Amino acid sequence: MKKLFTAALAAFLCIPALCQNVQLHYDLGHSLYKDLTPRQSLTTTVELFKPDKWGSTYLFTDVDYESDGVMGAYWEIAREFNVSRNGQWAAHVEYNGGATTGRTDGSYYGNRFQHAFLAGGAWNWHSADFARTFSVQALYKYYFKNRHTGAHPFNGFQLTTVWGVNFAGQRGTFSGFCDLWYDPSVRGNLIFVSEPQLWYNLNTLKGWEGINLSLGTEVEISNNFVWNEVGRNDKFYAIPTLAAKWTF
Repeated sequence: MKKLFTAALAAFLCIPALCQNVQLHYDLGHSLYKDLTPRQSLTTTVELFKPDKWGSTYLFTDVDYESDGVMGAYWEIAREFNVSRNGQWAAHVEYNGGATTGRTDGSYYGNRFQHAFLAGGAWNWHSADFARTFSVQALYKYYFKNRHTGAHPFNGFQLTTVWGVNFAGQRGTFSGFCDLWYDPSVRGNLIFVSEPQLWYNLNTLKGWEGINLSLGTEVEISNNFVWNEVGRNDKFYAIPTLAAKWTF
């Protein structure tokens, strides 16, 4: 539920100078995996992309819900500065951060994620008709100290790919990202996350031209990323959602 826009991807998904969407995901992880029963059922995502003459700004916020309210939130904001005339090459800076909560008998607890700063380069590509887009980012990643958990600051890296494909006369959209980053606290020192999304765009139906609603699914594919109910994040999971998206 994140990172689904780059300069090239946004250009073909939303031609105007400002693109924003809101997504609602029903998460099936708690039903498919016995060790993920505390996992949230609902997540909302808000994405914003805005290009300008210097490059582009992108941000998203994920908010997770339980039956009695908001469980946690996570956001990323990224800025790209064009370094080539065609905008294909760009300098990239980014911030990641968030917080979550949990329940014990009769009480709640909270935790701030170890937030991070990223900087590096990006290469953005699109086909002539913008029907296919692809981006690669190679980034230095610095994790700040987390006083709550005692996590120490450290230097690392992150490799990111983002793609988008419009097909079947723009009725369908296949988009997503892959992240691979260094974290010395996990087995093998690497965390992998990919979130491919598949959408059917209802505004392509006759008489539905002004209805910017898409229905589809996302699958969160990860290794060493998801925390389970025994307090470990050392497993592989593939967690699908049922999803709806409104594009403004």
